[in-house]
Amino acid sequence: MSQVIPGENEGIESVLRRFKRQVSKAGIFSDIKKHRHFETPIQKRKRKEIAKHKQRKKGRSRRY
Repeated sequence: MSQVIPGENEGIESVLRRFKRQVSKAGIFSDIKKHRHFETPIQKRKRKEIAKHKQRKKGRSRRY
């Protein structure tokens, strides 16, 4: 869980900015998006296959 303690003379905008940065570094947003809807095992398998193909394609284009 991310927690931010505001400084003495710190504005709310900078506190929110620090909180958002901590949450994004912790990977909470991606986890929320992933668990937003139930995913069947078939859908999970398809998603992983697509990700695998993207990684392979990305790796091929960098080789020269």
